Amino acid sequence: MEEIRKGDRVIYLGCSEEQLNWGAGNDDPRKVLIEGATYYVEKVEVHSYHTKLYLRSVQGKFNSVSFKKLC
Repeated sequence: MEEIRKGDRVIYLGCSEEQLNWGAGNDDPRKVLIEGATYYVEKVEVHSYHTKLYLRSVQGKFNSVSFKKLC
């Protein structure tokens, strides 16, 4: 998987229940994001086995596996 950094543009791919529950404290992107829409990364929080993304103008932190980096 390509590394996602602050300022990158990502596309939201959707989220399974398992992805939501992997790593404590994730917010549910299904409630606030639109599948297929693009967002800008405001902050990246790297942990041992997962990474959380904070998105510009969106409240919450989300599991990075729900996103794909756009070139």
